[in-house]
Amino acid sequence: MDMTYNLNGGYKPTMKRFADLNGPDFFPTPAWATHALIDNEEFKGDIWESACGNGAMSEVLASAGGLVRSSDLYDRGYGEAGVDFLGSESRAKNIVTNPPYNAAEGFLRSGLELAEHKFALLLRLAFLEGGNRQRTIFSVAPPSRVWVFSERITFYPANAERKGSGTTAYAWFVWDKDASSNTELKWFAPGYKAKYS
Repeated sequence: MDMTYNLNGGYKPTMKRFADLNGPDFFPTPAWATHALIDNEEFKGDIWESACGNGAMSEVLASAGGLVRSSDLYDRGYGEAGVDFLGSESRAKNIVTNPPYNAAEGFLRSGLELAEHKFALLLRLAFLEGGNRQRTIFSVAPPSRVWVFSERITFYPANAERKGSGTTAYAWFVWDKDASSNTELKWFAPGYKAKYS
């Protein structure tokens, strides 16, 4: 494994996420990205982190004082392993997760069914694009709020040296079943990366 996360001697910008050896599409979420969400959205009741990986996001969610259920399809040493969120019938007051990129739409559909209050997904900002998503998702169940990061998130494989900066814009997409159907576009203030890293 390349412990310096570089190719050909130079640090690689993270235009594409490359999975590490611990399983498909596993990129721990930097703590500051989760802090940005919980500093701006209130979650009443339990939270289910349904793609918990190594617990990076679950630990931050738990620090806010609520009960957090953590599960993942793969065993990465944290939470309940072998739980297929896409086939689950378990419900929770709130669901917050960074879904596998290749299963984001499936996570969205499952989360809308299983979350009783709020459902939040960390997704590429470009997830807003596309005629098919407009027809099958956003025209039927638009997010209540889209929180755009003013700082770029860099996702590193486990044990990689943290250098360089990501090139992809991300946002928290929040479906709030107590809110109106109009989508609000909001921006996180700069400074979360420095404050919580």
